[in-house]
Amino acid sequence: MKNAGAASNAFTSDDYTAYHATFSKEDLPQILSLEADRFQHLAYDEAAFRTETLAVLGEYNKNSANPASRLRETVRATAFRTHSYRHTTMGFLADIQAMPGEYAYSRQFFDRYYRPEYTTIIVAGDVDPQRVRTLIDERWSTWKHGAYTAQIPAEPAQNAPRTAHVDWPSPTLPWVAVAYRGPAWSDDTEETVALDAVSRLAFGENSPLYQKLVIAEQKVDVLRAGPPEHLDPELFDIVARVKNPADLGAVEAQIVATAQQFAAAPIDEKKLQDLKEHLRYDFALQLDSSESIAHTLAAYVALRRTPESVNRYYDMYARLTAEDIRQAARKYLVESGRTVVTLTGSAK
Repeated sequence: MKNAGAASNAFTSDDYTAYHATFSKEDLPQILSLEADRFQHLAYDEAAFRTETLAVLGEYNKNSANPASRLRETVRATAFRTHSYRHTTMGFLADIQAMPGEYAYSRQFFDRYYRPEYTTIIVAGDVDPQRVRTLIDERWSTWKHGAYTAQIPAEPAQNAPRTAHVDWPSPTLPWVAVAYRGPAWSDDTEETVALDAVSRLAFGENSPLYQKLVIAEQKVDVLRAGPPEHLDPELFDIVARVKNPADLGAVEAQIVATAQQFAAAPIDEKKLQDLKEHLRYDFALQLDSSESIAHTLAAYVALRRTPESVNRYYDMYARLTAEDIRQAARKYLVESGRTVVTLTGSAK
């Protein structure tokens, strides 16, 4: 990779792991060979594994120094009881601490998941598709399918609101997270795009609540929301950082009230149309390099194993109506599916 001048790295999210490299197209055959070897014949000894698990523990400890990370961890552990989304991507501290002794499991994990049925190769750039296919077939065609299917327990329905609080050991601005149990990501129903629209219209930078709390009153310096974007049902969550602890309860109440407003009445059609046009334009602007194209496609391919999911998703957005948004809000932004977590620091 260094000889080719390649930039390479990897990351893991809740639902997929991505290995990515950016390089000159002349090096494509050799780098495809390297990746084929890594995915089919990866070898590492126990000592190397133990060293790397300590690096993961170090990263966890670094992340844990951030109140927002602890807040997110607590939201997951409170909202979920059985599904693996109960922990963040990195996992619970006890599991990370135990990992140095799990070399045998790491080999089993590789054997289970580094298989063609779980893998998609994305090549983006100035390349000939037929030649790329030939190169991949030459290097990957003997790769054998596995026989393992993960049995992930379904999360039971949440029938009452839940709360939790984090006492941060040092001075910090208070946080509040309001999370609602949502659906799995979909490109063939209106629910996913409807909840995405709510996250932007209700809590985005142009929303009335953001303009009120962040710009006009300056009681909040962080306000953001994210819809469910996972393979299995996940969370619609809103997070705010509040400047004065005395305002924490009022900010929480306004977040909840805003969510309820979207369930009570359809939004203005002009605002919805403006959002649709902005999103398509913004999405197109992102696709400004081979690397960004590959990263964008990877997120959709991880959900549906086809780049066509991008087109289906934005086609669904084009058909989205104000009533679709209201129905999704009425279904998911409800008290019984709500989890609220607050975090406050010690006095200075």
